[in-house]
Amino acid sequence: MRRRVFLVTGIVLVALVLAVALVSLFWTPFPAADTTGGRLEGPGAHHLLGTDKLGRDLLTRLMIGARIAVAVGLGAVALGAVLGGLAGLLAGFANRWLDDTLAALLDILIAFPTLLLAMLVVAARGASLASAIVAIGLAMSAIVARLTRVLVKRVLAMDYVTAARTSGVSWPRIVTAHVLPNIWPTLAVNLALQFGLAVLAEASLSYLGLGPPPPNASWGRLLQEAQSTVLTAPTGAIAPGVLLVVLVVGVNLLADGLRDVADPTRRGHR
Repeated sequence: MRRRVFLVTGIVLVALVLAVALVSLFWTPFPAADTTGGRLEGPGAHHLLGTDKLGRDLLTRLMIGARIAVAVGLGAVALGAVLGGLAGLLAGFANRWLDDTLAALLDILIAFPTLLLAMLVVAARGASLASAIVAIGLAMSAIVARLTRVLVKRVLAMDYVTAARTSGVSWPRIVTAHVLPNIWPTLAVNLALQFGLAVLAEASLSYLGLGPPPPNASWGRLLQEAQSTVLTAPTGAIAPGVLLVVLVVGVNLLADGLRDVADPTRRGHR
């Protein structure tokens, strides 16, 4: 029952943020660049969460920030899954020399902090939403590749795979019929966790001024802009921080629930 509660809680939290992100595509209380509100107004009937130091509606900016967070999370996870999955499959099927070389390269990439690697990519490409997605996705791909390599090698060591190879089954058929169905549950859980890390990485980049440029309202940029007025207008700093926690905690609870669903042994201990 406790695990079920965690799973449902994760789904609800993630669904709320996704709903806000989707609504922001079609409607926001005010235009993103509207500065007709008073500076640092408190929450009220006209501006439900108040305004920032330029008079922009805080609720509008938070909704746009949710859209950016979801876009970066999904884009980075997709890029990391494709690049990392392909590299992991190649390493898993490669001969020993190539496998050792790829494993060493992956260890070198993983040794670099994700945020530092992302900062280098953004500095080379320029600050933008696409640069943030590419930077975080590339940093994530090494982690996905190493996990995929381990999972593929574990499946290839199974007796039924050895029997299939002995009987002349082609490698593409082995991948689609035996490898992918056995590794996707673990990969799905890991990618769900990576989504939360991608959101935090994008917020960190934006806080440092390396995320999507204005008028994009990333949660990290909102935190950076609100730090000078945190005592006079605390809502501007508290609201984006709370939303970051809600999304990351929700994704982690969802990933934990997915692991329970994918692992029969864990289901048996409920």
